[in-house]
Amino acid sequence: MALASTIGERVAMLRARVDRVAEAAGRSAGSVAILGVTKTQPRDAVLAAIAAGLSDVGENYLQEAREKYVDLPAVHRHFIGHVQTNKAKAIVGLFDVVQSIDRLEAGLAIEKAARALGRGVRVLVQVNVSPTERFGVAPAGAAHLAEQLRSEGLTVDGVMAIGPLEGDVDHAFETAREAFAAVGGTTLSLGMSADWERAVHFGSTMIRIGTAIFGARPVQERVTA
Repeated sequence: MALASTIGERVAMLRARVDRVAEAAGRSAGSVAILGVTKTQPRDAVLAAIAAGLSDVGENYLQEAREKYVDLPAVHRHFIGHVQTNKAKAIVGLFDVVQSIDRLEAGLAIEKAARALGRGVRVLVQVNVSPTERFGVAPAGAAHLAEQLRSEGLTVDGVMAIGPLEGDVDHAFETAREAFAAVGGTTLSLGMSADWERAVHFGSTMIRIGTAIFGARPVQERVTA
């Protein structure tokens, strides 16, 4: 991708590139949503990405979101970090989608908070497809967890997974696709800045992009974007 100097230019170039990759995979342009991961980015950068047409933004840490996600323009706010049950009410109060439900306890806490606040919230089942990833339900247990969550009244809209840093990425992505088929819903959140093209090939409907939109993060760590 050619260099772009502004967030707006990066968003436009990324959108065009994602559409080309989707079409090359036999899918339609616009079939893959871009989630802008705003970790470590200032509020002004978030606003610039939204102004450029980004309709989904995500954060790993609640404290960061509290500082920059209040009173945003119309946009879907996604929580993509590990769910701590004691923070469920704050998460539901700030986010529209929780992508990282990997156990029943977390789902129950989110559902209870949603009822208390009178808010609707969508959730994704986080599936572990990487040997180095700490969180996520085993792929074989994804459908059962989704069934339990739905029986408690949660809207389960698909699967989120984090690809491996190395090794057989294709196998990991195929496993995520199979889990998504078993869980059901509309969203397979799969693929980040380094591997999103392969994710699109394996059916991802939402890629989580930080670096390609906002530039390199000052903190080097593997997270959900």
